[in-house]
Amino acid sequence: MGRMLRAERVTVAYDANHPVLTDVSISALPGKVLAVTGPSGAGKTTLLWALAGLLKPVGGAVTIDGAPLRDRDHAISESIVLVPQDNGLAPILTAAENVTVTLLAGGASAADARRATVDSLDLLGLSSQADQLVEELSGGQQQRTAIARGLALRGDIVLADEVTSELDAQNRQRVLELLLAEARRGAAVVFATHDPEAAAGCDAELHLMDGVAQLVRA
Repeated sequence: MGRMLRAERVTVAYDANHPVLTDVSISALPGKVLAVTGPSGAGKTTLLWALAGLLKPVGGAVTIDGAPLRDRDHAISESIVLVPQDNGLAPILTAAENVTVTLLAGGASAADARRATVDSLDLLGLSSQADQLVEELSGGQQQRTAIARGLALRGDIVLADEVTSELDAQNRQRVLELLLAEARRGAAVVFATHDPEAAAGCDAELHLMDGVAQLVRA
């Protein structure tokens, strides 16, 4: 493991005259959870999308182990997992099927995919919802299913975008502990959150305001 993802003076703009991120530099270190905080519209999702290869910076670069990150396909091949804010689940599949299909697409055997699906849903307290269609789940259950899917992939880099926004206090704590566990197995974790308590439980904190980054805790 021991992969390092870096943003080096990254500027991202949807409109050439209005950058969403300006000159942002961060390092996602193996074995550590970095919280990215800031108000809505500060650029947290934009930063994670750039780190995930979904957005190409207009300035600076995102690198994985020193090599430029080209696009999302390259990021996936480099074991960069993104758990998105909008969950991205297929509503006509069950919770378990959403996890299993993703694992099979990543090259897991059917037996390994089934086993990892059961384990990850159990970690998120969703064993009894495994065979329910996603569209029948509550918002919080859908969010936990998306987290289960992301964690089942066991990425070298895990990017989690506001993944506790719909969860109660008990499940927020559960998810934070699971992200810390990902770091303990050697992953580099970046966790975008507006929850100061969750951020305080991470190893370091980067605060975004109007697209400009400040390292609060290193």
